[in-house]
Formats: sequence, C-alpha cells, structure tokens
Amino acid sequence: MGQKVNPIALRLGIHHDFKSIGYYPKKQYAKAVLKDIRIREALMKRLKQAGVGDVIIERSASSIKIIIYVMRPGIVIGRGGSGLEELKKEIVKLLTVGETGKNTQKIELRVEPIKEPNLSAYLVATNIADQLARRMPFKRVVKQSLDRIMQSGAKGARIILSGRINGAEIGRRERSQVGKVSLSTIRENIDFASVPSLTKSGYIGVKVWINKK
Repeated sequence: MGQKVNPIALRLGIHHDFKSIGYYPKKQYAKAVLKDIRIREALMKRLKQAGVGDVIIERSASSIKIIIYVMRPGIVIGRGGSGLEELKKEIVKLLTVGETGKNTQKIELRVEPIKEPNLSAYLVATNIADQLARRMPFKRVVKQSLDRIMQSGAKGARIILSGRINGAEIGRRERSQVGKVSLSTIRENIDFASVPSLTKSGYIGVKVWINKK
C-alpha cells in the first residue's frame, strides 16, 4: 500500500512556505495556531466572492500581519478602504474569543492580486466544486478546467473526483490528467488543493494537482 504524502507538505521550504510564520510564544503556541486557523477559515468563507486563493499570517510580539491573495482586490478593499476596516473588526473579535482582556496586538491587512488564477489549485478546485453543485456535466467541467490550466503555462495537471458523480447511486472515482505531474520528485513545483462539492445527491471530493514551471 502506497504512503500518501501531501504534495505541499513535502515541498515546504523548497517551493512552498509556511502559511503561518513569525513569533509564537511557547506557552501560548496551541492557542495562537488555533486562532490562525479560525482567521484563515473565516476570511476564506467571507471573501469567497472575491476569489480568495491564500491567506498568509505573519506574527510578531506586538503585531499581526495578514496577507490576502485574491482575484478581485476591489471587492475586499471596498470604497475608501471600508471593506478592510470591517475585516479588521471581525479579526479582532476572533482574536478575543475566550480571552478576558482586550487585544493589544496591532493588525495589518494587505491585499495582493493573483496574477494567474488558473495556476492556483485552490481556485480551480473551488470553481469545479461550484459547477458540480450546479449540476453541470462533470466531463465538460473537468476538460475545460484542464484546458485553461495548460493554456496558462502549466507543465501538467491532474483532477480527481470521487463520490456520487452526476447523482449516481453508487459512488465512483474519476481521474483526468494532461501533461506531466510527477509527485515523487521534490524538484517539481506542485500546487495541490482538496475541496468538497456539496451536491443535492451527496458529497463529491475534488482534488487538483498543478505542476507549475
């Protein structure tokens, strides 16, 4: 039986960096990491319409810097920066959950545009999951996604769907691939994402691997 390793975890420090970096007090480490997870999940959910691809959190002793990578930065920023102020208030609430005192850390938000959305595995997987939930034909959805990925300059891509595809009574697994996707070598820059598609007939898992140049 093969040992499955997350492609991003395997390449940490080479092609990928940690999503949470900086100063974490030893005694408060678990609480700080849990807060990072809550912040990331909340931002991913709230900014879905803006096409959020990644959230990086940098901590220091006195401040928290959050870098949000999105397709449409204007939706996040809002008129005169009103969107960022609302996000800051929401983040402060998440940081003070379960705490007795006020949050004294300075919060800095930075919005960065994603230059090529079709090379972001998370955005591609989210797009496929949304189309499957709208009952689009899975073969056409997968083929169009693979074509867009390759046209954007990728060396290869792989998409795997598993579950009750097209509402079938028996769950199955469908795999599609174009180009070269070598997971066994660290030399290749692989981006990976796993996103659920919550259809009316059941849960369909969507996994996407993209081999970047």
